[in-house]
Amino acid sequence: MKKEKNFSKVMLVLLAALISGYVAAQEPKNKQIEIRVSSQCSMCKETIERTLAFEKGVVKANLDLETDVVTVVYKTARTTPEKIREAISKAGYDADDVAADPKAYNDLPDCCKKPEDQQHDHSGHKH
Repeated sequence: MKKEKNFSKVMLVLLAALISGYVAAQEPKNKQIEIRVSSQCSMCKETIERTLAFEKGVVKANLDLETDVVTVVYKTARTTPEKIREAISKAGYDADDVAADPKAYNDLPDCCKKPEDQQHDHSGHKH
């Protein structure tokens, strides 16, 4: 009788492990997020996309300058949305509610800064 109870407990533990492993396997390996950034021009697009290309776990990034939204595909096992936003901030740009790193922002070219911080008029200016 005691052996049967122990065997039943072992079987329940194994079954629980199998089920939890199956559920974990069902989680998507890649996810896609959209992040609003403070981009101004094509130089910003290049900088943000290049920054994310070197970020561990990022598979693909594409910034739409019309909407100032970067779409990022990333590996869920390697990075998080918070780390991605932090990388954008360290490049000098706002990323959703994460403000741009002040030093990195100051180092941006004038045309990549927010209009209120630009020293020259860049209207009609293309890169």
